[in-house]
Amino acid sequence: MSYSSLKLPIFLILSSLLQAALGEEIVCENLPTNICAFSISASGKRCLLETANVAGEYICRTSAVEVEGIVNHVESDACVSACGVDRKTVGFLSDTMMEAGFAAKLCSPACLDYCPNIVDIAGG
Repeated sequence: MSYSSLKLPIFLILSSLLQAALGEEIVCENLPTNICAFSISASGKRCLLETANVAGEYICRTSAVEVEGIVNHVESDACVSACGVDRKTVGFLSDTMMEAGFAAKLCSPACLDYCPNIVDIAGG
C-alpha cells in the first residue's frame, strides 16, 4: 500500500483522536451550521440542519433519531467529500440519494470504510 493511499485513513484517525482529546461534548444547538449536518451529539442523536426563517438562515437542531454506537462525532470534511454529500443538506439525505453517481461515491472505500455516520444515514 502506498503512502498516498494511507493519507485519508491516517487523517480520519487523527481527526477522531483530536476530537476525543479535546473532550468536548457535542450539543447540536451549539454547533455552527457549517458542521451541523452529519454530526452526532453527546446523547447519540443526529444533528439536523434546518431552515430558520424565510431569509434562508439556518439553525442546527437535535433530531429525535438516535444513532447506535456513535456519540460525539462530527463527520470530517474528507468524508463529506468522499461520500458525495453536502454539509448544506437540510433535513436528511433523501434528495441527495437520488442524484446520479451518489451510490458510487457512497460505496467507495474512502466513504464506506471510514465514514460511519454518513453510511449509516444512507443505509437507514
